Amino acid sequence: MSELINLSRRQFLQGGAGLTLGYALPGVAMAALPEAGPGKAGAGLAADLHFEPNAFLRIDADNSVTVLSKHLEMGQGTYTGLATLVAEELDADWKTVRVIGAPADARRYNNLFWGPAQGTGGSTAMANSWEQMRKAGAAARAMLVAAAAELWGVPASALSVSEGVVRHAASRRQASFGQLAEAAARQPVPADVKLKDPAQFRLIGKKAPRRDTPEKTDGSAQFTQDVHLPGMLVAVVAHPPRFGGKVRRFDAAAAKAVPGVVEVVQIPQGVAVLAKDTWTAKTGRDALKIEWDESAAFKLGSEEIFARYRELAKKPGLVARQDGDTDAAFKAAALVVSASYDFPFLAHAAMEPMNCVVRLSATGCEVWNGEQLHTGDQYALAGLLKLKPEQVTIHTLYAGGSFGRRACKDSDYVLEAAHIAKAIDGRAPVKLVWLREDDMRAGYYRPLFHHVMQAALDQQGKLTGWRHRLVGQSILIGSPFEKMLVKNGIDQVSVEGASTLPYAIPNLTVDVHTPMDIAVPVLWWRSVGSSHTAYSTETFLDQVAAAMNKDPVALRLELLAQHPRHAGVLKLAADKAGWGKPLNPGKPGERRGRGVAVHESFSSYVAQVAEVTVAKDGAVRVDRVVCAVDCGIAINPDNVRAQLEGGVGFALSALLHGAITLKDGRVEQENFDTYAPIRINEMPRVDVHILPSAQPPSGIGEPGVPPLAPAVANAVAAATGKWLTRLPFKTDELAA
Repeated sequence: MSELINLSRRQFLQGGAGLTLGYALPGVAMAALPEAGPGKAGAGLAADLHFEPNAFLRIDADNSVTVLSKHLEMGQGTYTGLATLVAEELDADWKTVRVIGAPADARRYNNLFWGPAQGTGGSTAMANSWEQMRKAGAAARAMLVAAAAELWGVPASALSVSEGVVRHAASRRQASFGQLAEAAARQPVPADVKLKDPAQFRLIGKKAPRRDTPEKTDGSAQFTQDVHLPGMLVAVVAHPPRFGGKVRRFDAAAAKAVPGVVEVVQIPQGVAVLAKDTWTAKTGRDALKIEWDESAAFKLGSEEIFARYRELAKKPGLVARQDGDTDAAFKAAALVVSASYDFPFLAHAAMEPMNCVVRLSATGCEVWNGEQLHTGDQYALAGLLKLKPEQVTIHTLYAGGSFGRRACKDSDYVLEAAHIAKAIDGRAPVKLVWLREDDMRAGYYRPLFHHVMQAALDQQGKLTGWRHRLVGQSILIGSPFEKMLVKNGIDQVSVEGASTLPYAIPNLTVDVHTPMDIAVPVLWWRSVGSSHTAYSTETFLDQVAAAMNKDPVALRLELLAQHPRHAGVLKLAADKAGWGKPLNPGKPGERRGRGVAVHESFSSYVAQVAEVTVAKDGAVRVDRVVCAVDCGIAINPDNVRAQLEGGVGFALSALLHGAITLKDGRVEQENFDTYAPIRINEMPRVDVHILPSAQPPSGIGEPGVPPLAPAVANAVAAATGKWLTRLPFKTDELAA
């Protein structure tokens, strides 16, 4: 995309026999890029957004329509979704549409919800692009029609467009997009365009094959591991066994004696071995002799952390939400229901571990990566290498999953690759490869949390008070995002789902402790704070319902009278699951139960009903999950279903097996043998129901995760009468 340059608002870029369109939404004056570092990149919905021209669409003489995606495709369907928006308004032939990753350039490709920063996260890709990409397609369509009208001497209103062809019915003339592209490039960009009425949609809301499937099927899709540059070296790094450890001294003689090892260098993150290929680099690393300085290393184990957190939870924390007079409600309570919950560290464990290719030159830095935080990484690299941000070129490739890991607030593995390239004075391009063990033991994790819950019931059995105390590390305090998402000392992603509880409880307090002496690197994990707050709030509400002798769905609907979208998905899921009807009893000795949970995250609403079977020995099998989702207009319904199904599998892995545990500061897990995802035989049947909606689309990559675990836990409680408050599940607690 080197041919693309910045032009004034709503201009076309002309060149060759094609048409390239840049389109910006109406907005206020264009903002300057951040002055330094990724810290200026926001992560929330801003009321005052700034827009710059963005080149999103190219039509070539061969009739191909190329959509440039400003967002990373990591398996979540972004390429297909964005292409659908453009192709819908363009009336393109879907078979001719392809998608490529846009370069890192926040002046053209910023996330509209993040201000002048480019990146993918928070399930914002479709929501922030909804109008922008449709307008890009509609503007191109108008220009193609204007070009045809001028060539044929007919009114534009007499022309129609479908499947990539402009037609004049009266004269039976027609021309393809490719034939009109050059003439269309000479047309003025319309100052305003009319978007289709939803009743006219032929792609949005309909079945459209994914655009990335053919490449991923035939092996032509380019991931970072597929990059091979002339003279490139592969680097594998020996990281400290404890967080905060440093290299005291090392002996590289044995490593250098391995045939194919080219160089061994020390970097801030550890010691890197460079070789002609990954296996040789690993073999060289295994031969290294390193003495670590662990004088400042973190040396606590998981149970010691939990013990500290339980002590902290005995005292009030910083108040994240206060409604009514909670103390008075508890003083007057006829019954107080209590529970506490423990949530472990969790790894992201994406299918493709971290990797990155860096090439340094006299004029700048070039990067190939499954890039998720374009602007943050671009500025971090520029700072390290003493370059201007525009001297850092990032080529965005496919990523084999992320779940938040590639959106590292510290640009960790990207900077690690650059440190290695710098350490060898840029003599060769460097491909950094993290093996699964590196990703598991030296990565970033979903924070470990402890929750304490209390509910007050009055003499009439009504829920009058609610206390929720959380203790856990902040992802954002001390990071570049602190100014935007930490308010009065409270990390908003730590308490989301708790501080935003939708239930009508008159007296409610949510507070939080954020210990600052836990040196384990933490990061957002798919659904972030909601990954633990949904479990505590939804399982505790079921426990309260039991104390009130109320049906869990009925109680929720009563408390959600002012939240129709929550209630809508809850009713739909309950109805489709046959809530209230008896389950088949199962085999002798088995216990069966049905449970429900509903949660909002990333402006989408998901309710799930789980059916489980608990064996005599306590083993839990999830038989069926019924999901109902309200995510606004479902751009690609098949993709919505896939994301809900994938979210169920992802969440179930954590619920049944997932835990990163520390012993004396060392991570005990290494690979999928000790950090196991669910196997195919553990995957339940998943039924997804999409609530019809005229609202703009909202997030779908993450919202399917939070309700799964509490729905399953509530089903287990219905089957056994036991409330599980520590994850992952321990089957011995459920043995009959």
